[in-house]
Amino acid sequence: MGRPRMITIPVEDWVFAVSALVGGVLLLITVVFDDVIGGILDGIGLGVDIAGTSITPILLGFIGMFGAGGLFATQVMDLHGAQAALVGLVAGGGGAALAGVLFSVLRRTESADPFKIADLVGGPAYVSVGIPAGRYGSVLVKAEGQTHEFSATADHDIPVGRNVTIIGTAGTGVIVRDDSAAAPAVTGQEG
Repeated sequence: MGRPRMITIPVEDWVFAVSALVGGVLLLITVVFDDVIGGILDGIGLGVDIAGTSITPILLGFIGMFGAGGLFATQVMDLHGAQAALVGLVAGGGGAALAGVLFSVLRRTESADPFKIADLVGGPAYVSVGIPAGRYGSVLVKAEGQTHEFSATADHDIPVGRNVTIIGTAGTGVIVRDDSAAAPAVTGQEG
């Protein structure tokens, strides 16, 4: 019976394995918690963007693929030292580019912030439920390619079917002005 053989793992394999593991796990965490990590980095002044993509996934993609490429070089290609590091650098560059492209695509697919009711002020609306003076009715408003219904109030009665202008907001509703009713009153006072 002899002494058990010690298995020695070269330092370069440890470096590549740790790089692959840390880069891959942190990249996965970044995918899941991108807004949290990005907010932390922005808060401490490290939030840097490259072409609209945070630098964090690009760096983590590089680190993870550097490790995976280096392990591939040492274990499959039987390269060591500078040659393995060179393969790791090439793989890391590819990983960084892939992460940059994927996160850029993900960023572009995010929806824009929804419009605010205040954004409707000054725009047209159509009265769908008559509006009694000082009370609420309903108007239809076209925004973002869709028709939306809002409660609406006015300082005078506005019948169904009128085109009106939104002049303000009232909670989650709007305040409207009937331009067709105001025009005759103005011309009648002139004469």
